[in-house]
Amino acid sequence: MWAPQYPEWLGMKIWINNITGDVNTINALNHYIGMKHIRVEMFPEFILNRRFMLYGYLALLFSAGIGALVDFYLWGYDYGHNLDPTAAISVPGMSYQPPLIGTKQLLNFTAFSGPDIGGWTFVTSAALTIVIVFYEFFSNRKAVPS
Repeated sequence: MWAPQYPEWLGMKIWINNITGDVNTINALNHYIGMKHIRVEMFPEFILNRRFMLYGYLALLFSAGIGALVDFYLWGYDYGHNLDPTAAISVPGMSYQPPLIGTKQLLNFTAFSGPDIGGWTFVTSAALTIVIVFYEFFSNRKAVPS
């Protein structure tokens, strides 16, 4: 927050397990207009245990990602190996399983499989969550007095 009385600004950071910054000054100003004091207890996310929710979300992302890859692989395997024996073209010993990720030559076709917008959104969400986990871990290590 900026105001003529506070040219250096007033800031408040809401972390995964705490509130830091100019909380006391903001609370004093808020008191004059009838607002409640900002306290850690106001945030149920803090009470539920700080990091376990973040770690749980990351575990959920990884589990869902691995589950999706396994499901796609099994589907592709079944699709490419269970061929109709009476098909017009039959190459003995040849399977037509599409690649899980990447490219693969299937006779005269080059098949490509890769993530589209949904997959990249999923990967980006996981990457950002990993960055947040590391940031939280290392920022709190620095904040702990030696």
